[in-house]
Amino acid sequence: MAVDIKNLNHNQLNDLISKAQMRQNELRKEKVVKLREKIHAMIKAEGYAFEDIFGGTRGKAKRTGNPVAPKYRNPANPEQTWSGRGKRPHWFNDALKAGKKEKDLAI
Repeated sequence: MAVDIKNLNHNQLNDLISKAQMRQNELRKEKVVKLREKIHAMIKAEGYAFEDIFGGTRGKAKRTGNPVAPKYRNPANPEQTWSGRGKRPHWFNDALKAGKKEKDLAI
């Protein structure tokens, strides 16, 4: 099927491009499904389960770890702490603006 794109206007070209991209995505998804089926068949033929080969969880593995100990404490409210990681809490920035130093807020 040959399409003479020289005779298409702007809207027709955009429509054609959109349809072509959708078809390209469909073909890619079909190929992925076939490949996945082929891999599962190979694993099963060898007598293994998917989890034996690729681990116990499918998808994104969850991070496990211990929470980080707090490094700073709000002098106005001792229940508010910060580990020193990530975005600074408002109370920390406010204390710095008020003239305190990081070491003054350290635990």
